[in-house]
Amino acid sequence: MKNKKNNLKKNKSSNFSKLSIFQPNKYKYKKSCPLSSKGAPIVDYKNIKLLRRYVSENGKILPSRITNISQKKQRELSLSIKRARNLALI
Repeated sequence: MKNKKNNLKKNKSSNFSKLSIFQPNKYKYKKSCPLSSKGAPIVDYKNIKLLRRYVSENGKILPSRITNISQKKQRELSLSIKRARNLALI
């Protein structure tokens, strides 16, 4: 009896030791950048319809974690939004 209980305790502890917070998630899936794909619009300060899509109601630039834009395109986008603001297009 005691041996069985000890074996059960060892099995439970070994199952928990296999689980880890730092293991990569197998099902995590990253969306592709909408401005980097084929046929995507060019980021330009004159393209106001595109720029308004990435600006909030308060006039703030939306972060890339929300819009799923790559870092390179996010920099271009923020620069073009700032230019359009400076020229009073937005």
